Amino acid sequence: MTAISVCGEWFVCSSDKKLIAVHTKQAREPFVFDCSTAEKKPKNTEADSQRDGSEETGNDKILALAVSPSGNLAALTDDSKRLVLFRTESSWQHISTRWVVRRCTSLVFTQAEDVLLVADKSGDVYSFSVVDPQKDGELKLGHLSMLLSMTLTPNDKYVITADRDEKIRVSHLKSPYNIQSFCLGHEEFVSVLVIPSVHPQWLLSGSGDETVKLWEYESGRKLQSWDLKALRETPSTETEQEKKKRYAVSRIACSPDGGHVAVQCERLPIVQFFRIDQRAEERLVVCSRVTLSHSPLHMTFDPKGRLWVLLDSREAPLQIYTHAQDCWECDAESSKLNQVVDCLKPHWEALQAGAETESCFQHLYKVNFDNMASYMQKKRQRLEQQKTHWGKKRPAKTTNGASSTKKNKKPKPVSQAAS
Repeated sequence: MTAISVCGEWFVCSSDKKLIAVHTKQAREPFVFDCSTAEKKPKNTEADSQRDGSEETGNDKILALAVSPSGNLAALTDDSKRLVLFRTESSWQHISTRWVVRRCTSLVFTQAEDVLLVADKSGDVYSFSVVDPQKDGELKLGHLSMLLSMTLTPNDKYVITADRDEKIRVSHLKSPYNIQSFCLGHEEFVSVLVIPSVHPQWLLSGSGDETVKLWEYESGRKLQSWDLKALRETPSTETEQEKKKRYAVSRIACSPDGGHVAVQCERLPIVQFFRIDQRAEERLVVCSRVTLSHSPLHMTFDPKGRLWVLLDSREAPLQIYTHAQDCWECDAESSKLNQVVDCLKPHWEALQAGAETESCFQHLYKVNFDNMASYMQKKRQRLEQQKTHWGKKRPAKTTNGASSTKKNKKPKPVSQAAS
């Protein structure tokens, strides 16, 4: 998983097995954490005892990255089930390495930055203490299917989780068995959840059905929905097969002032911008669209409201967009941009390895079966087999109509009459 974030004055990028942090103001050596050379898992840990008994070996690829609200903490989890915690205030420092029960899909810090929540592929959410960085995780809640995204409300009252079965669940953080509401309406898996910073009562969600929805999450009420496929301009030369391709929403980013929303679909070189207007009836308004030179891998806003976009390109792996006069323009001459790009280029192999050539969501789509068509096909096959079988079994007939396999009956002898 390739991801970028801004952590105070640090630009952070995780890709393949490496986390790279570059200072955007000072000419420092970037901080690099390589999971392939990190601490190995000790034997007979508590996490081992909770496993199902199958021995698994991970490939050390980073699966999720999270930055705390203040930017003073960061955490990652990888395919080898490490959970690594960092302090980032003046310089990066490794705090602890702990072990999770199953591979994780999402991480989020509480607003108080005392707890790190970890969602995994089995549908469970664990709570890990930040204050006591050596303490094992505690199970908080569970879903019946894989969790794909998770977020917390700004007051740490609710934890909001989304799974493969199109459900968005709003649970009380202190007592997760108390479910506040469900936000239901997506037709495919829910891949992204974001709460706009200035509108803490709203929730934005993205899905494999190529829609972005706006919710009032406490009541579960849907406020608005946008179909991204309808907004996208498709060329007239597009084939029927290309029209049937599905592009899941892979990233939603909100500006710090809460006024702008950027939406990215997987493998599409487009960023769709929306504007949030709390006073308007249509609260989510289409603003503009930017066409990129290459497919975007990830994007994030910095504290000044600039959008950083990581591209699948060795020549220009990073771009910064600024908002001016109701449109977004590329700032190619930014000194920060050039400094970060120079530090990222030596690690291009890791960035390229982390780029997904195929859809990482493809296996999550629902598969529809036509039961009647399958039944009729099997019935035809069965009738053909029966016809062939009886055709072989039936004996051939002779010219006089008698079966060649039957023995000719001899006439019975006439018994002599009694004298």
